Amino acid sequence: MKIATWNINGAKARLDGLVAWLKESNPDIACLQEIKSVDEAFPRSEIESLGYHVETHGQKGFNGVALLSKIRPDEVNRGLPGDELDEQARFIEGVFSVKDGVIRVCCLYLPNGNPVDSEKYPYKLSWMQRLATFAAQRLRLEEPLILAGDYNVIPEAHDCWDVKVWQNDALFLPETRAAFRRLRNLGFTDAVRATSDDVPLYSFWDYQAGCWPKNFGIRIDHLMMSPEAADKLLSTSIEKHVRSWEKPSDHVPVAGEFAFEPA
Repeated sequence: MKIATWNINGAKARLDGLVAWLKESNPDIACLQEIKSVDEAFPRSEIESLGYHVETHGQKGFNGVALLSKIRPDEVNRGLPGDELDEQARFIEGVFSVKDGVIRVCCLYLPNGNPVDSEKYPYKLSWMQRLATFAAQRLRLEEPLILAGDYNVIPEAHDCWDVKVWQNDALFLPETRAAFRRLRNLGFTDAVRATSDDVPLYSFWDYQAGCWPKNFGIRIDHLMMSPEAADKLLSTSIEKHVRSWEKPSDHVPVAGEFAFEPA
């Protein structure tokens, strides 16, 4: 079973690329971030025609997440628990039946946090704490759990092209990376780093200043796995060729192959 995450940067604006990628990559479950669409305006018919079930948690103009799956989810939960006043559409969870049990796949779009001296950075750290609380609760179920998405976190220095450029950015500040480590230390494994020590490995190249052709990238899109999911991991891939397609997102898909079988 192939499970992928991709910040699409606008589902309607990237629809042709999204359809082409689904046909080429053929993921069983795809987690999309920044769909930038309300639920009723999401281009579901084009995706459903490829054999995917579509679940969205959208809002107008920005944010928004979606789960595309070849198997219908048994349960869908929208919104990250812990703050009833948080109206930003950044989290959706699906529960899927597989042989010998279920898997939980959460699609998340973690706040950017910039500028750091605004309310956006405390919101980022608060969101990360809520995510850790949620994840700790889900771990008690002892089920395969994958937290997939755009984390807006550069975990280590080798995950960016130049530390000096990013050292004061919300994606790389010590508090950000410490919060990410706290999530990891609950028992989660970074799928890409579990399968490769290669550096550099990037998943995002800004549109500005020729970042893509110069390979000025960062790795901020992650598949974080519970122990039960990590035991089933076979391989990972960063599908960076998609960045060179027409009208690309500034992110590329990150995927894991798992030894799960449909029920």
